[in-house]
Amino acid sequence: MKKISIVTAILLSGALTFSSCKHDYICKCTNTVGPVETTVDHDLENQYHHDAEQACQRFEDDANATTPGTTNCNL
Repeated sequence: MKKISIVTAILLSGALTFSSCKHDYICKCTNTVGPVETTVDHDLENQYHHDAEQACQRFEDDANATTPGTTNCNL
């Protein structure tokens, strides 16, 4: 029983390690003004997924606050 608990703990530890790795992401932002769409890619290097999502959301918020039209950003 003790061996099973140890093996389970090791496997769970390994799963958490793989799910929390940093990766490179691209945040694709599309701005729409009337019939015209413009797309800009933002490179997010060496980021955790959650941090990349937050950065991408900030790009969207900033663009909507400073540019005409509507901007949508996605990883």
